[in-house]
Amino acid sequence: MLNNKNNLCHQKQECNCPGFKIHRFIQPCLLILLHEDPSHGYELMARLSECGFEGENPDPAMVYRNLRKMEKEGLVASQWETAEAGPAKRLYSVTPKGEKSIHSWAVHIKKQIKRLTCFLEKYDSIFMSP
Repeated sequence: MLNNKNNLCHQKQECNCPGFKIHRFIQPCLLILLHEDPSHGYELMARLSECGFEGENPDPAMVYRNLRKMEKEGLVASQWETAEAGPAKRLYSVTPKGEKSIHSWAVHIKKQIKRLTCFLEKYDSIFMSP
């Protein structure tokens, strides 16, 4: 049982909690960013900081893997854009099915926030009380 504030996971000690799988959360982030503004992959990587990924360099392979997966699932569509100088780039946008997915993710995330808030309130009442 943790009873010493120096043993908490957020400090610079090795954490043994399982953590969260960020590769799943990147999908709703990409969808919401694309809903705001259709974009190229590298633009999306730069904009992920808007979803709380600041200070992190997203793996381009992970971003493109998710974009391809979401395109196969019909959540996003892409088209080649050749108007600019340089090589052609894919411009990604959200489909109506992708918009429904954004709403589903929002419901799921709100439930998770509620669960996490309950956990943190219990944690604080047990470990952070004087």
